Amino acid sequence: MTAGKGLDAQKRVYAVWAKFYDRIYQGLLSRAQREAVAAACACGRDILEIGVGTGLTLPYFERDRQVIGADLSFDMLRVARAKVLAQGLDHVRGLLVMDACRLGFADRSFDAVTAQFVITLVPDPEQALAEMDRVLRPGGEIVISSRLVGDGGLAAPLWSLLAPLAKAVGWSSDFKVSRLTGWAAATGRYETVHVGQGYFKVVRLRKLR
Repeated sequence: MTAGKGLDAQKRVYAVWAKFYDRIYQGLLSRAQREAVAAACACGRDILEIGVGTGLTLPYFERDRQVIGADLSFDMLRVARAKVLAQGLDHVRGLLVMDACRLGFADRSFDAVTAQFVITLVPDPEQALAEMDRVLRPGGEIVISSRLVGDGGLAAPLWSLLAPLAKAVGWSSDFKVSRLTGWAAATGRYETVHVGQGYFKVVRLRKLR
């Protein structure tokens, strides 16, 4: 499957999910989302959220921040836009249809880039990380929250076995934390400052000044 066909399939799935996504995931994901948002807000004013979806996280941002949300799905963003208007979320400066692997922003545009429950689903996670790096200012952080697993442990083979089923419903069961921390180390420009615990983890990668 080509990347283009993969993205088209994702858009069709998200068009369906947009109708009931909040009812299923709002409570389930809120702890990790709030933690990720707090970390991003601590970095500075200008924040990009990739995979903003229906805007579940948008009310969590501090109101003196300037938040841009990007997502592949127009249907998801339509729900997010209604939420911004209904709740008066004036700190949200824009909601844009955009591919995480091809961000339409200038270099060093943001103090923080957060990607919540999306890195495991993009066709090329390393390319998405490279784009986050490109638009992030030195001293800022890439903040990832997702279902992530360690490299070892007795459960690792089980998560790998469940990977095809998880992918079919829009999840990933075997995306390793080391894929993120390894990328950070390989660039020579990042340090890993936090790896969270629990089923849903927050990983913070700081760009060196």
